Amino acid sequence: MKQPGTRHKARRRAVDLLFEAEAKNVTPGQLVTERREYVRSDESVGAIHDYTATVIDGLTADMPQIDAVVSSHLKGWTLQRLPAVDRAILRQATWELFNVTDVDTVVIVDEAVELAKELSTDDSPAFVNGVLAQIAELAPQVRAAAAAEAGGGARPPAGDAADSASEQD
Repeated sequence: MKQPGTRHKARRRAVDLLFEAEAKNVTPGQLVTERREYVRSDESVGAIHDYTATVIDGLTADMPQIDAVVSSHLKGWTLQRLPAVDRAILRQATWELFNVTDVDTVVIVDEAVELAKELSTDDSPAFVNGVLAQIAELAPQVRAAAAAEAGGGARPPAGDAADSASEQD
């Protein structure tokens, strides 16, 4: 069995933080700041990986747009009716699909499905895959629009090349 990579662990931590923030009614960014302060005095808290912070910061800034995209691809569901963990997975993966340029969209969707298998119900992996497959079709246009808005330059890739290379194996 393949061991999860660094970026998989960072994604899972991002989903955990999104879930916790919603349960506590705080922003995910507040939790990242809290954890980074706690780790200074209690190493058992665990450091926040840079990629986790990148995802959380991006999601915090783009949450209304991400929620609108996810909501528009739900058939017979509303975003608020979804299990909270599925909502967190869909948000995290959608943000990555639109903003991370150094990982194939197929890898991002596969990672989200794996998280759904690990963290959610038996029906969730197929549901997450179906929703994200539709959203992934939009990713090239969203990335192109973001690049054009930024003056023609693409957003810098998040994470490091070693993480993305190991994921694409």
